Amino acid sequence: MKSKCIYLDNASTKKIYPEVIKVMQNHMLNIDGNPGSVHKLGEEARNALDSARKSIADNIRAKAWEIIFTSGATESNNLALKGLAERYNDRKKIIISSIEHSSIYECCQELKNKGYDIIEVPVNEKGYLNISYLENIMDKNTLLVSVIYGNNEFGTIQDIGRIGKICRDRRVFFHTDAVQSLGNEKIDVMAMNIDLLSASAHKLGGPKGIGFLYLREGIDIIPIIQGGGQEKGRRSGTENVAGAVGFAKALEISVGINKKKVIELREYFIKKLENMNGKINGSRENRLFNNVNVSFPGLKAENLLIVLSERGVMCSTRSACSEKGKKYNRILSAIGLDEKDINGTLRFSLSEYTKRKDIDYTLSIISDYLIINKNF
Repeated sequence: MKSKCIYLDNASTKKIYPEVIKVMQNHMLNIDGNPGSVHKLGEEARNALDSARKSIADNIRAKAWEIIFTSGATESNNLALKGLAERYNDRKKIIISSIEHSSIYECCQELKNKGYDIIEVPVNEKGYLNISYLENIMDKNTLLVSVIYGNNEFGTIQDIGRIGKICRDRRVFFHTDAVQSLGNEKIDVMAMNIDLLSASAHKLGGPKGIGFLYLREGIDIIPIIQGGGQEKGRRSGTENVAGAVGFAKALEISVGINKKKVIELREYFIKKLENMNGKINGSRENRLFNNVNVSFPGLKAENLLIVLSERGVMCSTRSACSEKGKKYNRILSAIGLDEKDINGTLRFSLSEYTKRKDIDYTLSIISDYLIINKNF
């Protein structure tokens, strides 16, 4: 008998859609040539890759040739920052938010060791970027501003269009990590003045091992992977055609999800948690449609996580991509949470598969645990 599994960790990775598996399988069984080959199978693979590229580009209002396929958003983030820093090395200031994903933060630590001035812009208790601070520290030496679109831990969505306009007016490159937002929020790279954008397929029901970097036409970068010059010389290595095809299909499906139903379920979940004295982190008005981040100050959330897991509920205490082995959570600290808050924090991320009975079952486990551990 199959054990119960309620999956509420979709921000870490999402169940791959059957339709995605089908189109990938069709490609691998019937085409699967090298898109760099000149024969018929190579041409068919190249056409499939170009079709996927155009489909993804259309979704964010980009041009097909502005999409660079990568192994995932971590590579895309590294390519964006390091590639720009190598190409435009006459400007040495890079500005990021204090709540960036580790692949941005750690990349900046490396660039800092190479002489770059890395400035972190603070956020308020809801997770919103201090835009006045951002404007004040931008100068002629500023190369890049990188701000995460929707935070992967507590879910707050930034005013990307406003930030993009400020950067464009100041002639500063603007990059956004849109991993949690692609397919879930409307993205228009032209209207939002986005110069570079990173995304990954497995966060929206696609396969692992495929991502992309949108690079606005006219901007040059130095590649960080050397080889055969694929992706117009910007990212070498034989392209993962089946992955790209699956990515395009997953994005197509994600856009059509009834997010209103997920939001209603999320709000129901939040209200019940608040009735248990849970503190909801992040913005209530502008948050990722499926994100619930809650703190029970003083509680050891890791212990509750284990109990939930043993009873078939999968969630997390922090991002699966957090700096390994580090107990300190710089993301939650940035929005003012103290050690007791952080140690008592759980992240739930819903999907269209989540049912109300799943949430009620999860709530019953949490309620029982809180009663037993009422002196936490």
